[in-house]
Formats: sequence, C-alpha cells, structure tokens
Amino acid sequence: MNDLTTEIKKLEIETLDNLKLSKAKNTIRAYKSDFSDFALFCSKHGLKSMPTDPKIVSLYLTHLSKNSKFSTLKRRLASINVMHKYKGHYLDTKHPIIVENLLGIKRQIGVHQKAKKPLLFNDLKQIIKVINDSKTSEFKKLRDKSLILVGFSGGFRRSELVAITRDDVEFVKEGVKIFVKKSKSDQSGEGMTKAIPSFKYVEYCPVDHLKHWMIENKNELIFPISDKNVALIIKKHALSAGLDEKKYAGHSLRSGFATTTAEYGASERNIMAMTGHKSVDMVRRYIKEADLFKNNALNKISNE
Repeated sequence: MNDLTTEIKKLEIETLDNLKLSKAKNTIRAYKSDFSDFALFCSKHGLKSMPTDPKIVSLYLTHLSKNSKFSTLKRRLASINVMHKYKGHYLDTKHPIIVENLLGIKRQIGVHQKAKKPLLFNDLKQIIKVINDSKTSEFKKLRDKSLILVGFSGGFRRSELVAITRDDVEFVKEGVKIFVKKSKSDQSGEGMTKAIPSFKYVEYCPVDHLKHWMIENKNELIFPISDKNVALIIKKHALSAGLDEKKYAGHSLRSGFATTTAEYGASERNIMAMTGHKSVDMVRRYIKEADLFKNNALNKISNE
C-alpha cells in the first residue's frame, strides 16, 4: 500500500512538472503574479483564495473593474483558474455569477484598448535619418539602425530580437533567413524561420545593415541588450524624429510591419507567416488600421 501511495505521489509531482513545462516561464511568472494580487485581496477581506469559489472571484473582478481594463480582468480570471488547476482544485469559471458579472462590467467599462502606435515605413525612414545625423558613435548608429530595420522587416517581438544568435542567421542570395527558436505564440518550441529580402535602397535595407553590424559586433548574441532597451531605443529615436515617443514601444516595430505590409496589399496569410500570429483577429486589426484612409469612402470626393 505504501509503495502504491509513493508511486501516486511521484506521478502527481511529475504531472505538476509537465503542467509547468506546458507554459513558458514568463507565462507562469505572470500567472503567479496575478494570483498573488487575488490572494492579497482575499487576505484583506478574510476570504479563502485557495481553493476559492465563484462568488469570491466575482467580488474580486468587481473590485478590479474600478481601475483596470477589461482585458486585465480576463487575464486575472485565467490566472486564478490555472493556479487552481496546478494545485489540483476545480474552479467553475463559467458559473453564472462570474459570466453575468463580466458581461455587466464589459457593458459598463467597454473593451477598447489603446495600443501603442505602429511604426510605419515613413516613420522608420525619419528615424533612420535622425540616427544618421546624430552625434553618437558609428558603432551605436549601426546597432540601432540594424535593430530597428530588422525588427520592422521581420515583424519581430522585442523578446525575439534580443534572443537572435549568430547561428540563427543565414545570409542567402535573396536576403537573410533568421531562425526564431522560441516565441510567445510558439509554446511548444518548434521554432520558425523568417525570410527578409534585400531592399532596393541600401539606406533602409535590413539585410545590408545586419551584415555590416555582424562584422562590427563580435558577440554571439546579435543584439546584446535587454528587451526593455529595445523599447527605450525606439522611444529615444522617435522623439528625435519629432514623433510622440510616449505612443511608441517595442511592439511598434511588429505592428508597424503588419500595418505597412497590409497597406501595400499583403494578404493575411503572408503577414501571419512572418509575424507568427496564430489567430487572424489581431492581423485583421492591423489591416483595418491600414484601410482607414486607403479605402476611405471620402477618397473620391476629397480628390475633386
């Protein structure tokens, strides 16, 4: 009997390890952080956080709705649910007291999210010009231009950019192939290859800049900086280019690629093949943004 109990405990531990490995480390860290906030709320009000019940979760969501976006509420609910699963508890997140409460909150606060602005190709050209004209070292100029041009042209997340190593890069006749080992949308770690063609104008060519940068930079990592520094570099040069730096961040390169290529007529499938999006919903938002003026009903009138 004892051997059987020991075996079951061992299997429980292994199962828990498998559940943890099914998610990226950053995702698990986010789940724990979200659950900590819920646990603090429960502790403050004398409520039980683990295992909890739908009524307590619903009270917490109402509490959050006073100062949070609707997307935050949905993420916190998912985190509380996942942490319960990890601990072997069941939480009915489809209970009417949760579902109906969320619907009411949704109607009250709305779901619109003010995302960071995409860095469009014309913005990128302005930024390349101000970097060229800046008084910083030629080494940093080349690094920043390579980072921005490659990040934009490959539709990269900032975490993907700073993880690129020399072994991930292969220059070919048509341009460059960059292997992305892991990404947010690739939880299984299969990886994907992004193909970036050479540009006609060398001044804005990501392939040419990357080639020269890899000669100057001797590190194994192509961009040996943190992902937060990617955002800071973009903000710094956006400000110098006369743009509102508060509206731009690391994601502006990725969204800028999607919006610009959609504006130039790229299909959903081709955009997703580069960005690695698994759902068309976000890509369609970029296409909708690109179409605001391109297919505007007033175009014919405004040209009279």
